Amino acid sequence: NMITGSSQMDGAILVVAATDGVMPQTREHLLLAKQIGIEKIVVFMNKADAADNEMIELVELELRELLTQIGFDGEKTPIIPGSALCALEDREPKLGKEAVLKLLDAVDTYIPVPPRAADQPFLLPVEHVYSIPNKGTIVTGRVERGSAKKGDQIEVVGHNKINKGILGGLEMFHQTIEQALPGDQLGLLLKNVRKEDIRRGVFVGKPGSLKMHNKFDCQAYFLSKEEGGREEPIPKEFVLTMYCRTYDIGVKGIIPEGREMIMPGEDVTL
Repeated sequence: NMITGSSQMDGAILVVAATDGVMPQTREHLLLAKQIGIEKIVVFMNKADAADNEMIELVELELRELLTQIGFDGEKTPIIPGSALCALEDREPKLGKEAVLKLLDAVDTYIPVPPRAADQPFLLPVEHVYSIPNKGTIVTGRVERGSAKKGDQIEVVGHNKINKGILGGLEMFHQTIEQALPGDQLGLLLKNVRKEDIRRGVFVGKPGSLKMHNKFDCQAYFLSKEEGGREEPIPKEFVLTMYCRTYDIGVKGIIPEGREMIMPGEDVTL
C-alpha cells in the first residue's frame, strides 16, 4: 500500500516522534520513498510537547544525518517540531495549531509542483474498482498525463486484456467535474466495462496509446544489507515482485550473459 500511494506523490511528509527519534521503519520508509523517485520531503517532529529541547535538538540532528545518508538534502529539508494532540485539543498554540500551519507552509514552499504532461494521451493507473447497480463500473486513481471528459472513448489495459468503453462521468471529492487533468485524484464512471474485467493495477487510457509487454530490459539497484536489503548474492535467474505505479506482479529476472550472480549493493542491467 505504501508503494502504491507513494509512487503517485509529488512529495511527502515524514512524521517522527520526538520522544522516540529515528526508528528502523523511519529508515525503511525513506529508502522506499527515494527508490520510488520522491525528491523532496518535509519532516514533522510530533510529540514535541512530551520532549525537552535537548531531545528535540538531538532528534533533529539524527534526522538530518539520516536524510543526507539516503540521498535527500539533509541541510535544507524543513523539520517542524509540534504536537498533533495539542492542535486537536486547541492548547499550546506554538506546538499545536501554529506548528501545523508552519508544516503546511513548508509543504507549499519546499515541495515544487512538477510540470504536468497535459498534452499527452490520457493515462490513469487504477487504484480501486467499484460497481454501482444501474450505473456502471467506477475506478479511482490519479491522472498521470493527458486529459479526458465525459463521452470520451477509453481503453482499459492490463493483465493480458484490452477492454473498450466510454467515459460516463467524472467525480472528484464528491463533486462532478467536466474534465480530468494531470495530478487529479478522482473517480471515473466507465460504461460498457464490467467490474470483473478490471482490477487494481490496470490502466485507463486513450485508445491505441497503450501496449502490453511480457518482457523488458531494466536498470536495477539491489539494496545492501545495511540499506535493508539482502545478505546473500542473487543467482543468475530469480523470481521477485515488481511494483509499477499501482501494479504488482511476480516476475522472473535474468542476469545478462557473462555474469553468474549479483551482489547486494550493485547496479545491474536485467
